[in-house]
Amino acid sequence: MLKFDIHAKLPNGRGRAGTIQTPHGAIETPAFIPVGTKATVKSLAPEQVKTLGADAILANTYHLYLQPGTEILTKAGGLGKFMNWPGPTFTDSGGFQAFSLGAAFNKTASKIGARGGREVEKEAEETHGENFAKVTEDGVEFRSVLDGSTHFFTPERSIEIQHAIAADIIFAFDECTSPQASYEYQREAMDRTHRWAGRSLEAHKKMNKEGNRALFGIVQGGRHEDLRKESARTIGGMDFDGFGIGGSFDKEDIAIAVGWVVDELPEGKPRHLLGIGAPEDLILGIENGIDTFDCVAPTRIARNGSAYVRSKGKSTINLLNSEFKTDFAPIDAGCGCYTCTNYTKAYLAHLFRAKEMFAATLVSIHNLYFLVHLAKDARKAIVDGTWEEFKKSRS
Repeated sequence: MLKFDIHAKLPNGRGRAGTIQTPHGAIETPAFIPVGTKATVKSLAPEQVKTLGADAILANTYHLYLQPGTEILTKAGGLGKFMNWPGPTFTDSGGFQAFSLGAAFNKTASKIGARGGREVEKEAEETHGENFAKVTEDGVEFRSVLDGSTHFFTPERSIEIQHAIAADIIFAFDECTSPQASYEYQREAMDRTHRWAGRSLEAHKKMNKEGNRALFGIVQGGRHEDLRKESARTIGGMDFDGFGIGGSFDKEDIAIAVGWVVDELPEGKPRHLLGIGAPEDLILGIENGIDTFDCVAPTRIARNGSAYVRSKGKSTINLLNSEFKTDFAPIDAGCGCYTCTNYTKAYLAHLFRAKEMFAATLVSIHNLYFLVHLAKDARKAIVDGTWEEFKKSRS
């Protein structure tokens, strides 16, 4: 069973430091959870992910259902054994894939609005302009991006698949709408998410006889305060083990929107912000009561040559810029990761220009370490009562 303890809180009454206990170990919160979409954190071995300090990983239900399939995962003994990851595991519900392959398909959509929009990594990029999904009251019909075959996810089927994958923490099936969707559709999707939450919870209780999996409900409602608060009250009133907060809000409003939700949710259960992972977003989320985060961005931008840095006015550098060809300093002078300890920006710039795979590995190590330890440092600041000093040092 999942157990959550709160050890210290910020004076604002929202931010907190805690511990989530799972059957496969503890997650010290706040925490950044690396994404291993297809049972692998891209370009890294599980041992490297563990060494850089991550407590848990999150995998993608949609992708694992399509490949290798739940039968193989079950025979392997579950996600952790299959990928040689000994620690806690999360799986998302596949609901975001309904979003990315349906209404938002091929529209450069993201989980946050255009004013600060970061495009997320989505399967739709491979499908040559067709709409591959249809949302109905029963669930989502979609076509596989691998072979075009037709499939149907219901809340019950999503929970069944996640139980087969055997993650410690799983999520209720939801509809994640585009930030550009109308108020009317945001309400329609939110109401449907609430109905699907009830069905997910009922299915989970039937399958979770041993009590070794925790189910998180997901709050939706877009960028609208009334919908967000209504969704938080509705989902918060259900018997979930914790809560996920879905995207579809403007970047500038993350702190405000998270605050709307957190103030309505039960205090004693963990809260996860889905698909958000920029350094500045982590700090705002932590301050406003988020316990865990996940995002594909650290490894995705690493593969394109971008690295996180602590610098006034910018949070990333592009190692392909000519200035780094002869820069023999580490990516970030204050970073203790394997990459910064052993390699220079000049060497990394060379690897990218030479199209060497090692480049993606080294910068992925740095980017994940950067976010994992940002969350760890935030935790320490909460416990020590030095949050304002910490926040100022990271701005």
